[in-house]
Amino acid sequence: MISRRDFTRTATALGISGTVPSLLRAQTSALQARIKLDTDRRIGEIDPKLYGNFAEHLGRCIEGGLFEEGSPLADSHGYRKDVMQAIKDLDVTFLRWPGGNFSSNYNWKDGIGPRDQRPARLEMAWGTIESNRFGTHEFLDYTEALGIEPYVCANLGTGSWTDAQQWVEYCNTPSGTAMAKLRQQNGREKPWGVKYWGLGNEMDGPWQMGHRTAEDYGKFALEAAKLMKWTDPSVKLIAAGSSNFGANIDWVAWNREVLAYLKDHIEYLSLHTYVGNAANDYYDFLSISNQLDDRIKTAAGTIRAALGGARPEKPIYIAFDEYNVWYRARGNSQRGRRILEEHYNLEDALVIATMLNTFVNNADTVKIANMAQIVNVIAPIFTNEKGMFLQTIFHPLQLFTKNTRGAALETWMDCPSYESKRFGKTAYLDVSSAINGKTLTVNVVNRHLDKDIEIDLQLEDATFAATVEVALVTGPDIKAENDFGKTTVQTVKSSVKANGARLRHRVPPHSYTMLKAVLG
Repeated sequence: MISRRDFTRTATALGISGTVPSLLRAQTSALQARIKLDTDRRIGEIDPKLYGNFAEHLGRCIEGGLFEEGSPLADSHGYRKDVMQAIKDLDVTFLRWPGGNFSSNYNWKDGIGPRDQRPARLEMAWGTIESNRFGTHEFLDYTEALGIEPYVCANLGTGSWTDAQQWVEYCNTPSGTAMAKLRQQNGREKPWGVKYWGLGNEMDGPWQMGHRTAEDYGKFALEAAKLMKWTDPSVKLIAAGSSNFGANIDWVAWNREVLAYLKDHIEYLSLHTYVGNAANDYYDFLSISNQLDDRIKTAAGTIRAALGGARPEKPIYIAFDEYNVWYRARGNSQRGRRILEEHYNLEDALVIATMLNTFVNNADTVKIANMAQIVNVIAPIFTNEKGMFLQTIFHPLQLFTKNTRGAALETWMDCPSYESKRFGKTAYLDVSSAINGKTLTVNVVNRHLDKDIEIDLQLEDATFAATVEVALVTGPDIKAENDFGKTTVQTVKSSVKANGARLRHRVPPHSYTMLKAVLG
């Protein structure tokens, strides 16, 4: 149970008022749950690329976010220094670029060479004029400076096979070819060696420039894949799987057809999902990870069926390379520069934690995940011309990224549940766990709106060190937001004592708690 000192510190940080005795008395009525863990029962290795992000030429994500030439907050290259520090603090592992919908009409050659000589183009995905001042060199130099693995999405909408092939050649060929010489003329002698390449974006969506049927996309992407791999056999290719889950859409059939053409040439099949709470139904919203888990398992089954008997030594994994909460800043009005600027609250952060739990609990098949996006546009970091603040969703992502590594563990749980309107029976606790050497991390979301849940955590094959680290993300209410000069939702750290192989810990309502312990 949380100590009086730790409770006082947590309550003060979260702006909760009242005397300690009265607050502690209010904590006495709690639901009970049991969790059992065996460190030998492993789901799969957690790929560091599970903690990726996404930067698209959309709104103020890049211009005014990552990149703001002439700003006193930018360095000599135009990169915002405060944003760079926040990205370092978030420990981003993997960054996707240049889109998104933007990529489906992007000519990468517009974004190379002297900045002042690059052409401005009509940007039709989001209704702006693209300056092209942030291009291939700016992106890859940025990821290199921050130690982030880059992921480039090729234009398979309006682009050609040759465009995709030459982009790989420009980025990855050491010397001697026309594209390598062009890169060197533009100031980069050594190739970047970009390993991860997307075969287009959301090609199943009629909103996409260059939208095709599954068969047409499969045939087209196959030829692009062949040329890209012949240029650099080491590249890893990500096919555009399902993003359109609308009514009367057979999204499984799309994946099946795409895999029929591409299964021998790709390493990943992408899925996209955005979730929301337009109905303002807290419990239904917090159950949405049930749907995410179902889609992952369905896609994994489709992949297994496609590979049945054919090159079983070459796995194809799932890349959830766009996911987030997004429902407020949507619709036809979202055109121009200040768009998709979602402001997140505590319940959004809790949903993100359940999505991350779901990715970890499917670590054997989900190896890539990219939160869309990184700055300003449906993003954990938000800026203006004077500074920035961290949105509520920053905090669970940071805790997962920095702590949930190694191998995902199977988690047995006995917990009270409720019935959601759309997603069925849902446990009040949502849990994932991981073992990294001797370090155990357990992530717990308490979905209950107003009740604590007391957890009896039991280890089957190990013991706890005496002290367990606790990181808590919660707030005074589920609609609490952060803003410039106002941090209502943040991470509050403390510690608790464990007893041998058992730990009893009470998690507050509407909260995400990370427990981290060294095992004996």
